[in-house]
Amino acid sequence: MEENVGDTDSLVRIVVGAVAGLLSLGILADVLPASMNLPEIASPILGIIAIALLATGFTSKCGLYSALGINTSEK
Repeated sequence: MEENVGDTDSLVRIVVGAVAGLLSLGILADVLPASMNLPEIASPILGIIAIALLATGFTSKCGLYSALGINTSEK
């Protein structure tokens, strides 16, 4: 699979993936403020999203983009 994720897209994926991962860990550790009040089921969901976003952000390859014919890469 060729690279189909551009630099800006990749950076956004990495940042959002990191935030999702931190939220996932925060739910597991029960350290989030009460105002966030996220259910425990959100932790594994956010964890999976974080892994997917970080992987596609660092490799610049997205299977969903390939399936949909999207290419944000400047190359």
